[in-house]
Amino acid sequence: MAYYLLVFPLLLLFCAPSPSLAQPFKAVNLGNWLVNEGWMEPSLYDGMPNNDLLDGTQVRFFSTRLQKYLCSENGGGTILVANRPSASDWETFRLWRISETYFNFRVFNKQFVGLEDQGNKVTAVSDTAGNPETFQIIRKNDDRSIVRLQASNGQFLQAISEALVTADYVGSGWDDGDPSVFKMTIVNPNAIRGEYQLTNGYGPDRAPQVLQDHWNSYITDEDFRFMSANGLNAVRIPVGWWIPCDPPPKPFVSGSLKALDNAFTWAQEYGMKVIVDLHAIQGSQNGNGHSGTRDGYQEWGDSNIQDTVAVIDFLAERYANNTSLAAIELMNEPMAPGISLDTLKEYYQAGYDAVRKYTQDAYVILSNRLGNADAKELLSFASSLHCVAIDVHYYNLFSDSFSNMNAQQNIDFIHNQRSSDLDTVTTANGPSIFVGEWTGEWEVNGASMQDYQNFAEAQIEVYGRAQFGWAYWAYKCAANYWSLKWMIENNYIKL
Repeated sequence: MAYYLLVFPLLLLFCAPSPSLAQPFKAVNLGNWLVNEGWMEPSLYDGMPNNDLLDGTQVRFFSTRLQKYLCSENGGGTILVANRPSASDWETFRLWRISETYFNFRVFNKQFVGLEDQGNKVTAVSDTAGNPETFQIIRKNDDRSIVRLQASNGQFLQAISEALVTADYVGSGWDDGDPSVFKMTIVNPNAIRGEYQLTNGYGPDRAPQVLQDHWNSYITDEDFRFMSANGLNAVRIPVGWWIPCDPPPKPFVSGSLKALDNAFTWAQEYGMKVIVDLHAIQGSQNGNGHSGTRDGYQEWGDSNIQDTVAVIDFLAERYANNTSLAAIELMNEPMAPGISLDTLKEYYQAGYDAVRKYTQDAYVILSNRLGNADAKELLSFASSLHCVAIDVHYYNLFSDSFSNMNAQQNIDFIHNQRSSDLDTVTTANGPSIFVGEWTGEWEVNGASMQDYQNFAEAQIEVYGRAQFGWAYWAYKCAANYWSLKWMIENNYIKL
């Protein structure tokens, strides 16, 4: 009993939050700074040639002669045909951009279209992309949706018949009856615009300067002064898995680490804390542009754990002794069921251990899975860990259930359902809860300024009950209501 009485207070001290962290946080996400999100600043892509054909763009090719779509039979693993009157997954090709006009075409089963044995037979059987899998998209001058596809043998794809697609056409016409002419449809315009698309789209000659100019101007010392002066005490900074590398793997470019160092300096200057969020993961944890994906496939898994932990280890070692470090978030928005709970917990344990090698005070943040997942699934696991928070993201968006709600119904949803959601994941002896993303935007048409103010106020009130606090998405954005800076400057939000 005497031993218990001595040890128990020590455990309480060991597990108690550091008083310097000043929880709960009123934070903002510095989204689109060190990890690009194209929708937040579309103009960043304006100087890019063929900027509608970026990595991950999904396209379909309709033979003007046969009036049928090109199709990767069985979704891949065999020949291409041109016999589909309508298009779905097997008739859709994901672009890997090689240069302004040269591309690889990835099919549904993830193989690449190419020439068999360097001949003229067109198949989709290769799991890797090289010269035989490279095609030039040549667009018609007066109608850029009309294209011809030149293969690596210098000849053009042609749909000779519904069952025969070859790469041996040498003509140069654009007539509808020409077997080498296709109408190209872009299925998902601008759907994937992230760091990979930005850097690879500009290419190695231009991307470094474009990114450096962006990092230097998008967030500055003045922004930290503004945030601190307006009641914010922390920032959540999304970073990419390439940040430790100098130079990083292509097409990513160096420089984001220096920008992150600057953020820590500015945070110290203005008495703010920093949450470093590993937002873009090698292999992609959710297939979204902000995950660093090339083509929208979610491919992070067991084989990526070691490399991802190495990034966390690097960040923890670099910033552990910086008094502005509040937390390191191990992963942003893993998607279920693509990432299993067992795999995620294995990674979270390894990432947690990596942080604890360098600091016992900084929090480790574990993001809940998106998709079909139980909001409470990490509570038991996290309860055994020291100084841990669970990150939940609450948007009155991205679901049909919000489409027909009026302003008051959205506000009531915050007070009732979101309050209940927060209560569900909040336990007396469990991990802290962090509402790591929310915003003032919604799907209400014709909402008044007062409506927006009431909506934001309701969220600040409810999410303010989270023990670790909240972080607005985002600080800056071309879409005004997503920008906390704009919302504050225009009197929509007062903290």
